[in-house]
Amino acid sequence: MPVPALPDLPAQHRRLTDLGLTLPALPEDLGGDLLVVHPRLVSTARLVPLLALGDRRGFVVEDLTDLDEFGAAPGVQVPEADLYAVDTPDRGDEHADRSPDEVDPRIRAAGRDLMTVAEGVCWALQSPEVIERNHCFMTTGSRRPKASGLDARVPALWISNGTGRDGRDRKDAPKLGWCWAGNRHTWLGIASVGGRS
Repeated sequence: MPVPALPDLPAQHRRLTDLGLTLPALPEDLGGDLLVVHPRLVSTARLVPLLALGDRRGFVVEDLTDLDEFGAAPGVQVPEADLYAVDTPDRGDEHADRSPDEVDPRIRAAGRDLMTVAEGVCWALQSPEVIERNHCFMTTGSRRPKASGLDARVPALWISNGTGRDGRDRKDAPKLGWCWAGNRHTWLGIASVGGRS
């Protein structure tokens, strides 16, 4: 199913405030396709429960308690603003069954950048249909630094099957989990953006 077009930025701002977020006014000169709330203003972990597919609310998996430690991946430049915008978000369906380690350099070589987890969650808040069964996505623009290199986990958004620790009551709920950077998944694309402002 094609991802629906996004409304304009003022409508997106209203959507976020209608969800109960206290936000600064939308900058008059801000342009772009997707409005993003910087994690310094509202943590991504706090945004996830606002996601919904039908009557199912979003959740963060139990073993991602350190989500707030995932910052911008090396080379990803996120504007230092409480609200910013990204251009042409893309779910990266064509990258399914390839690993982030394989795909991230290709995305950058094509002149695009890696989507952060905050950007992915904000996208799903505006267009819940972007999280589609068998067509979900990783957000490789967010990585957790370690003493040497990067944590091998990559945040990802998909739909729970209600198994394991998720619990049956979470079946079909939007889920923020993680995958290994070196692993391939047939049902996960690797999301990107055309730019940030």
